[in-house]
Amino acid sequence: MNYAVVMAGGTGKRLWPLSRKNRPKQVLKILAGQTLLQQCIERLLPVFDFRNIIALTNAAYLDLVRETAPQLPYENVIAEPVVRDTAGAIGLAAAILNKYDANATMAVVTADQIIEPAEIFQTALSDALTYINQNPDELFTFGIKPTFPSTQLGYIKYSESNTHPDCRNKILTIEDFKEKPDITTAEKYLESGSYLWNSGMFVWKAKTILKNLAEFLPDSTQPLQRIKADWDSPNQKQTLDEYFPRFPKISIDFAVMEKAKSVRAIELDCRWLDMGSFTALADIISSDTNNNIVVAVNSELLNCKNSIILTEQKDHLIAGIGLDNIVVAHTPDATLICPVDEIQRIKELLALIEKHSGEKFL
Repeated sequence: MNYAVVMAGGTGKRLWPLSRKNRPKQVLKILAGQTLLQQCIERLLPVFDFRNIIALTNAAYLDLVRETAPQLPYENVIAEPVVRDTAGAIGLAAAILNKYDANATMAVVTADQIIEPAEIFQTALSDALTYINQNPDELFTFGIKPTFPSTQLGYIKYSESNTHPDCRNKILTIEDFKEKPDITTAEKYLESGSYLWNSGMFVWKAKTILKNLAEFLPDSTQPLQRIKADWDSPNQKQTLDEYFPRFPKISIDFAVMEKAKSVRAIELDCRWLDMGSFTALADIISSDTNNNIVVAVNSELLNCKNSIILTEQKDHLIAGIGLDNIVVAHTPDATLICPVDEIQRIKELLALIEKHSGEKFL
């Protein structure tokens, strides 16, 4: 059977103060009143039964994710007791699915991406599921057609493109995974036409990814076996709390994808955005006549341009005069004001805040 696994555990520090330790970016209502998590699940529903959609999140977000995604069965929202990066989350989901369905096919998506139009993604996802169900020993990913030489995204290189009788998209053979490049290398990637952005989304058999984890990350085997054995038993929580922290903290790209031999992909030619920072809003929200991005019910801007203004509070007015290239992000207990060009230093700022105020504002 086919299942979707939604990765919903990221904190989103670069969206502080809207995003906090107890309120991650995937539950922020800054996109026409919808959360990123809600949009993600809606994209999946034409392909998967809601009973076959699983959300993985941090223990601190468990109740919040269940509240944000009430259509998912209670037991389908699973909490990781500690953060173990994407390899840990994927391994956990694969072990659980494999216990109940030895032939489970799982699609791994993230809750913090914008993908438009959804129909292009849904068609590609259906093709990937078809391909993997016919080729169960292979791994599948999705590449994004690059539109500029990004230095903030990883890349995947493909060597050939083939048609498949049961798929509407061409199936690419992946040659290599590349880390975030410098600008010169990124320009070469874009010019070559043989590289795609790494989307961080995958499709594979649960048993196949577990086999690959055992081969390339052997320290993951015992924790996953113990968790699988005790899942849905009186010892479930105790075993999870004891053994999941023993899982190596590493991404699935480093752990498996860079080493695996049979990796295929589909190129997604659509609007795709990893919602990781305030500047990303410029790609999904229309600007006003002065190139301001405004997410606020009440705002008055006088002689302001090229700025980003946000608040989720409907009864709060943000007023500005003469702002140029400035971010203003308001919440009830903290407000961020900084030049757009300095927004990448937000993690430095959070370190100072923690040093002087503890976790009160984090």
